Amino acid sequence: MGSEGMVNIGQLLRERHGLDDVFLVGFATWRGTVLAARSWGSTETEYRLPTARAGSHEDLLGRTLPEPAVLSFGAASGREWLTRERGHRAVGVVYDPRREAGNYVPTVMGRRYDALLWVPDTTSLKPLSHEAEPVSPELETEPTGF
Repeated sequence: MGSEGMVNIGQLLRERHGLDDVFLVGFATWRGTVLAARSWGSTETEYRLPTARAGSHEDLLGRTLPEPAVLSFGAASGREWLTRERGHRAVGVVYDPRREAGNYVPTVMGRRYDALLWVPDTTSLKPLSHEAEPVSPELETEPTGF
């Protein structure tokens, strides 16, 4: 992201509060289902995630760690798999299965996160309720936060 001039909330928190006062936890899955929208503001849909792309962080974990785990990097953050840049599947509020290759971002896992929640086979969340449609457009708050 940084090479393309983009930032994420983790980077902003570390810049504001420092490395010692921020603990970033990532999430990764090998395959399963997710609840997301195809674009901002559209209705959510359950999508099936294909098995992780070969060579990605999720592929490596899927082949070596078959059970869910919490991986706290700590002193291990200098180990080879945490210092090597690989694709990391980014699924959030928006997911477009037609662009699966574009859902992977180059990531050095040990620099991006302090820990990782690993769930090999994920199941999408089910909403308890839905909010009413807003009566006015939501204001863009970036980069001020107001």
